[in-house]
Amino acid sequence: MLQVKICGITSVEQGEAIAQFGATALGYICVEKSPRYITPEHIAPITAAVSALNSKVDHFGVFANALLSEIIAVTQLTGLTVIQLHGDETPATCQLLRDALKHSKLSKIKLVKALRIRTAEDLALALSYEPFVDTLLLDAYHPNLLGGTGKTLDWQTLKNFSPGRPWFLAGGLTSDNVLSALGQLSPNGIDLSSGVERSPGDKDLNKVSRLFEQLKITST
Repeated sequence: MLQVKICGITSVEQGEAIAQFGATALGYICVEKSPRYITPEHIAPITAAVSALNSKVDHFGVFANALLSEIIAVTQLTGLTVIQLHGDETPATCQLLRDALKHSKLSKIKLVKALRIRTAEDLALALSYEPFVDTLLLDAYHPNLLGGTGKTLDWQTLKNFSPGRPWFLAGGLTSDNVLSALGQLSPNGIDLSSGVERSPGDKDLNKVSRLFEQLKITST
């Protein structure tokens, strides 16, 4: 089944509504400089409310170049089930985080590495993370922004991408282009943020609803 992650959630009401539309995962931006940043104290009520509705929904905390101690503290406070590293973290850093999670009794937390793709070399780099993470996420490159750019990847360059781990496609996906993307590629999941927003962190539930209506076409 295709996993559908909606990232940049900032309110209980929108988190609950999006989970009820059919999202398999919600994402929370734990990067202070991001316009979609949300504090741990505000994440916790959302994960609790959504988990009460559907305990199978995953909760991604998105970090970039954060201290391992900070990542662990936020994870413990908020009920996250997945940690997404969206900065310049190396494979070695991923392994250090895995080890730290085990010592913090958080060994069940899944680890995702996001990479911003410009060239074939970037795809090769993505594969080097396989031994250290559960899932890869490919996002569009932007010189100043880590994500939520609204820019799509060159899907043609990804046609031969076949990692040994599940992978998510991100980068500029909307209800208008998602079927085209899925017609060309076979990711295990998709990740949307700006494509279903009114403004950063404020989701447009009509756009989210349309997205899931479009996705029903691929499953019939």
